[in-house]
Order: sequence, then structure tokens, then C-alpha cells
Amino acid sequence: MLVLKNCRFLVTQDEKRRVLENVDVTVENGVIVDICENAETAGHDVIDCSNHIVMPGLINTHTHAAMVMFRGLCDDKELREWLNYMWKLERYLNEDLVYKATKLACIEMLFSGTTAFLDMYYYPNSIVKAAKEVGLRVKVGYFPTSNLDYIVKMFKNNPHVIPYIIVHSIYAVPLEIVERAIQEAKRLDVDVSMHVSETRWEVYECKRRYGLVPVELLYNRCLRNDHLHLVHLGWVTSWELEYIRRCNVKVTTCPTSNMKLATAGHFPLKELLSMGVIVGLGTDGAASSNTLDMFREMKTCILLQRHSYWSTDIGVQDVLDMATLNGGKIFKLPIGRISPNYYADIICLNIKKPHIQPLRRDNLLPTLAYTVIGSDVDMVVVHGKILLSESNREQLLGEALDTASYLNHKIVDVLEKVKDSHLTHAERPPFNTYSH
Repeated sequence: MLVLKNCRFLVTQDEKRRVLENVDVTVENGVIVDICENAETAGHDVIDCSNHIVMPGLINTHTHAAMVMFRGLCDDKELREWLNYMWKLERYLNEDLVYKATKLACIEMLFSGTTAFLDMYYYPNSIVKAAKEVGLRVKVGYFPTSNLDYIVKMFKNNPHVIPYIIVHSIYAVPLEIVERAIQEAKRLDVDVSMHVSETRWEVYECKRRYGLVPVELLYNRCLRNDHLHLVHLGWVTSWELEYIRRCNVKVTTCPTSNMKLATAGHFPLKELLSMGVIVGLGTDGAASSNTLDMFREMKTCILLQRHSYWSTDIGVQDVLDMATLNGGKIFKLPIGRISPNYYADIICLNIKKPHIQPLRRDNLLPTLAYTVIGSDVDMVVVHGKILLSESNREQLLGEALDTASYLNHKIVDVLEKVKDSHLTHAERPPFNTYSH
């Protein structure tokens, strides 16, 4: 058993969104069993949390983790030109590169308080291997052409690896494959995740091809079940929101990536939340967002929404819910909350930092959304197991730096190959492969 003792502040994210002070959290067999004062500690592992904010681990519901290897390589291009360049680079990937890059990304996420991530990329088994080694939960995508029955059976009842079906987008994948993926998802009781309405060009191209805009097209052709997770939605129309609500579709926004790639548009967070739609928060890949820090993403999200609406209607609790509770609902797991019977995915933030002080109960949540950064994370627990603490931080850092050195060497080779290639914008990877 594990006891987090004397938590200075405990952000429960329970039904009442309680913030407790000076309480203990008891964990047994990976599950939270009690929150109380003066918990029994005899014979248990005890962690003193008297100088910490204790809260649920953050859940990144859209990323391409291995793209950390491309961080900073194409930082001044708009999405279509950026995507063309990334597709050229990705032609030279292999299982080992994806494994090592995902491992580096997992350590980055661990250091900044992310305990679960939904990943879309090539070589899903390499992604699973890296996530398992670091200890994070992963919702990992497989292509519609994969042996889905075998994959779903392999991970059945595994709370650490959740399979889903990848569809890149309507513009990059034939519509019959999109329909097949959604039908298979319903049959196997898994989700489909896809990019939708990310750019104005995408919406106009869909209208030109099919006579309908993207969510409208999906609704008419194959959307009418609740196994769909849509990402971006910066150019979704007002009438499409009702289709999303009606079909219990879950959605994710990635504000940093969208702004950096100049996709413009507007993610209608206020409307979606008012309709009861489950909205998650994602960093996207570090090639487009440069960092996988979900604390930074929360701040960016709330500021962008307030700037776009000319309104403060979107509040701190909204983005905190997106990064925890709603992420748990997208994973379909009891995570994102510190309550009895929930999995013990917990992070501890060091409050002995000048930029966090003065800290009180009445300014705690704004501090989490606007002030805290990933480097304030001292300890990370996933399923009751301590993955990050003072005792192993240097070892993990050394592993991350060694992996980064290896990747740098390999990426130089890839860049040379791309420079000598004659690929054009039209030469995309085949539809049954995947990148951003």
C-alpha cells in the first residue's frame, strides 16, 4: 500500500470539485481506496506531501509522440506546406526510430505530469513498447487495414493499453476507408479518432468533392454511433455541432499547434461544453507544438478562448476538467479524478517555488491553469506505482539525453535523404499509413 501523507492541497476533481487541505490519500493495488485525515501508515510506503499540490495526472488526448524527433525542423510554415515536409521525412521512419522517439516523448510527458496519452503514429507496437517501459497509459491507434480482431483481443481488459482505429482525415483517406473504419469500431466496441475541419482549405475541399462539409458528410454517411473522436474542429459550422451532440461524439482541441500552423478558424469550446459534449485537450506532436507540457496547453487554451470570444465565460475549471476528467472519459477508464475506486494516476507539484507563491486555497486553481509549468512536477504515480521521484529523476534524464543523442544522429541522415529526394506535394504516403 502507498500513502500520500499530509497533502498540502488535494485537487480531487470529484463531483463537487472539492479542494481539500492536509489530508492523506491511500492507494492499494493501483486503486485509490481512501481520502482522510490521519490514515494508517504502519507497514505502508509513505510519501510526505506537505509541500505539494496533489492532483490527478494530466491526460493528453491527441498527440504524435514520436514527432519529438522533428521538433524545430519546420517552424515557419503553414499547415499544408509543413505537412508535405513532414510526410517526406516520415518516409524514412522505421520501428526503432519510432520506438526511441516515443520513449523520449514519454519521459518528457512524465516529467511534466502527463500520465496517459492518446497517440496517432506509425508502428503502433513500437509506441506500446515505449509507453510500457516508461509506465504511462496509452490509447494507441491501429490502421483500418490491421488485424483488428486480434489487436482488440490482445489488449482486452488491459487498463494500460487501449486500442483504437486511426483515420488521418477525409482529405487524405478514401471515404470508403473512413466508413469501413467507423463500422469496424462499432462492431469491435472501440473508437475511431481522426482530424476533422482543421483548415479552411480542408472544409472547402470536402465541399467540392462531396457537396457537404466534413462533419455533415460524416453524419450523412457513417457517423451515427458514439465511437468517434474528432480532433481540431477549427472550421466546424454551427449546424454541425448538433450532429456532434446527437451522436455523443467526443472531441479534442490542440490550441498551440493550431495557432503555430496558422490554421486560424475557431474551436467553439463554449458551445460544445454547453451542449454537454466531452471535450479533451491535446498538445498535438512536438513538431507542431514544440512541447508536450499540458500545463502550458491549459493556459494557452483558456487564453485563446477568451481572446476569441471577447469573454471570460471559459474558466479555469473548464480547462482543468478537459485535461483530467474529460480525458478519462475519452479513454473510457476511471482516471482523471482522485476518488475512491479510481485508478491512482496522481501527480505532486512542488509549491516551494517563487513563481507559485503566495499560494492559498482561494487562488489555487488559477495557479494551476496560469502559473504552474511542467517542471514543477516532483512526483508521478500511475496505477499506484511511483514512476518519477527524486530517486530516479537523474537516471531518467540521462536515458532521455542518450536517446536524444541517438535520434540527432539518425535525423541528420534523414534530412540528407530528404534534401536529395524529388518528392512533390502530391506524393503523400499511402492512405493506410499515418502521420499528422
